[in-house]
Amino acid sequence: HVQLVESGGGSVQAGGSLRLSCAVAARAYIRYCIAWFRQAPGKERERLATIYSDGLTSYADSVKGRFTISKDNALNTLYLQMNSLKPEDTARYYCSADRLLNSKCPFGYWGQGTQVTVS
Repeated sequence: HVQLVESGGGSVQAGGSLRLSCAVAARAYIRYCIAWFRQAPGKERERLATIYSDGLTSYADSVKGRFTISKDNALNTLYLQMNSLKPEDTARYYCSADRLLNSKCPFGYWGQGTQVTVS
């Protein structure tokens, strides 16, 4: 069983920065994947950034160069540093995790999300 709790959302002006955190409570899996998603009203959920147990990361084109995903294994915490925020970044942000299965990530576990509003 995996529990994920996001925090760090809020309201910020365009051009500003926020850092989201996701506290992870889970047994230690050897091969895992964990990612940040967002969903704005009326839009599809979008995967923004993923980090794998081997340290590799990947980003959506929409956030590449502005957002950085990282994890602190000692604190069991995932972060998303968001810089140069734009109004179109306004959404509810979620972290999601799962074990890697045949090099694919099912993303079966989700947090409750944290709201980010950029004006």
